[in-house]
Amino acid sequence: MANARTPTGPRRLLRSGARLYRRRPGRRPLTAAQPLRALAQQPRRGNGRQCLCRERRPTGPARRAGRAGFVNSAPNILYILADDLGWGDLSCHGSSIRTPTIDRLVQEGVELGQHYVCPMCTPTRASLLTGRHPGRFGAHATTPSNPPVLPDGYPTLATVLRDAGYDTGLFGKWHLGSSPRFGPNGYGFNTAYGSLAGGVDPYNHFYKRGDYSVTWHKNGGLIEEHGHVTDLIAREAVAWIESRNRPFFCYVPFTAVHVPIKPTQDWLNAYQDDDFDKDPLKDASFRKYAAYTSHMDWAVGQLLEALEHTCQRENTLVIFSSDNGAINDCPLHGTDQYPGWQEAYPRLGCNGPLRGVKAQLYEGGIRTPTFVNWRGNLQPGRMDHPVQIVDWMPTLTALCGAAPTRDPQWDGADIWPLIKGANPAAEKRMYWNFRGGRNLGLRLGDWKLTDCEVGNGRRLELFNIADDPFEADEVSADHPQKVDELTELIVAERRLDDTSKRPDVH
Repeated sequence: MANARTPTGPRRLLRSGARLYRRRPGRRPLTAAQPLRALAQQPRRGNGRQCLCRERRPTGPARRAGRAGFVNSAPNILYILADDLGWGDLSCHGSSIRTPTIDRLVQEGVELGQHYVCPMCTPTRASLLTGRHPGRFGAHATTPSNPPVLPDGYPTLATVLRDAGYDTGLFGKWHLGSSPRFGPNGYGFNTAYGSLAGGVDPYNHFYKRGDYSVTWHKNGGLIEEHGHVTDLIAREAVAWIESRNRPFFCYVPFTAVHVPIKPTQDWLNAYQDDDFDKDPLKDASFRKYAAYTSHMDWAVGQLLEALEHTCQRENTLVIFSSDNGAINDCPLHGTDQYPGWQEAYPRLGCNGPLRGVKAQLYEGGIRTPTFVNWRGNLQPGRMDHPVQIVDWMPTLTALCGAAPTRDPQWDGADIWPLIKGANPAAEKRMYWNFRGGRNLGLRLGDWKLTDCEVGNGRRLELFNIADDPFEADEVSADHPQKVDELTELIVAERRLDDTSKRPDVH
């Protein structure tokens, strides 16, 4: 039995701050349930281990040796998307939650200090994969949606990269169409695994009660599996990464840390000595949230170990973000929608010091922790120019030398020069349409205007984000001309949105 003063498993790992993505030579990844003391029992083999890398010679547009920043061939893309992770939920942002893997990636990469997403899951995912504001696809795309969001066969980021010679895989939460007919395989992903719907119960993998409760799938075929959802997603993604022989786009949208929150006992034990709240119910609730978050951090480390193990780390651009801000709590009626699970969470995530939560257009709902990491190709630091989730498709297709075969009508722009240290040529315009026009917002430069439904009325608010990043002082009365200017821009953007629904959406 281990000495009580020497924690094993996740506790030892978190306290030591170990470099999680450095696997000992010649060993497969450990599962979260295996005690980390096993690491100490594995023999050291120095640098004599044979690397499992494969020589990759892409053809066609995927081979772009002349572009600055390339490593002999087109780069791999690993995009990791957390679910409901707040700005203040990382230890590098001051949280008591321990996230050593993500912290190190931030330290060694470029943190995007003003990266904006949509207020909820489906809209963010639609924008990431299309480069367009979700309202362009209809009102149903501006809110969480089980019916299909995109037109059949719409060319996504995965489609364009696949056509350029990339292998494409999605492991985790889709939520752009919760039936197999509208799953990821129809939108550019060669391989797809996870939840077709939204966040699922971590163990039984059921979504909310109703027509789409059973959506756990592999390549569109519904399956039943045992195991914790975070472990399963990591396992499938790792196996896929380790078997690639050409450039790849690997999209890993974890279901963590969306409710229901069910950490494994090992990860819960990692926080057994922590005191989070004087209220015992809140303390227990946040302990589970912290354990769930650290488990995801560990899973991120497993993905990086797979890159190291196959000698692909230096040629892989790693991007991490969250789909929206955190929720502070979740009452019973929020979790009893899931089959077999009824528990309230009086304390969950944190967006502090930003104002607001998920499903709001305040900064805490739409500004999420984000970084890019590309070893040997990016100078570590921080980039504070405003960017938005719609910017990733134009950025990554340009970086990978892939071009859409038709006009993509992007709302985003290539932000790679900003990430590399350039200054923006013009003020950034960002637009939000949430819940079919019930909540609208626009930011131009430092100014942000929101026009949101509140009760039976509407609330118009103006903030200068540069002077007031925490949105403490609403100044619309002091700047009527700025209100008029931004209102006109919102109206213009709204005209570009499609207010209809797909004919096959019921």
